[in-house]
Amino acid sequence: MRHNKKFNHLSRKKAHRDALLANMTISLIMHKRIFTTLAKAKALRVYAEPLINRAKEDTTPNRRLVFSHLQNKEAVTELFREIAKKIENRPGGYTRILKTGNRLGDNAKMCFIELVDYNELMLNDKPAKKTRTRRSRRTSKPAAETPAAETPAAEQAPEA
Repeated sequence: MRHNKKFNHLSRKKAHRDALLANMTISLIMHKRIFTTLAKAKALRVYAEPLINRAKEDTTPNRRLVFSHLQNKEAVTELFREIAKKIENRPGGYTRILKTGNRLGDNAKMCFIELVDYNELMLNDKPAKKTRTRRSRRTSKPAAETPAAETPAAEQAPEA
């Protein structure tokens, strides 16, 4: 029976799955964004976010725990020095998954997974105020405000 076994096994044995997720987490930490399948990205989010959360508190036990999962000194250093500064006020949700469509060869669902605080385009892009794009046949000025309507009245006033 499969009681309480909800995570995606990704068609791999445990050792292969752990190695895959560790390597993907290292790539995510070093490059801030990676391109992968949707199933792997969802599994990576579950694996990486608790490790990223550990980086908020820079202690030796936390560094050792993260290193035991990743086995990469450069990635651990990058995580605890650079990434920890940007996520210190964020209560969770350190990654974002952006779907990009299907792969041509096998029609697998593809996506980007990225660290939320490192996407400069989304951080700088504030939603602009929507301008009115519908157009009607009516003129924008009412007929009473047109200068042609005012000039005949001005000419008639001096004659009277």
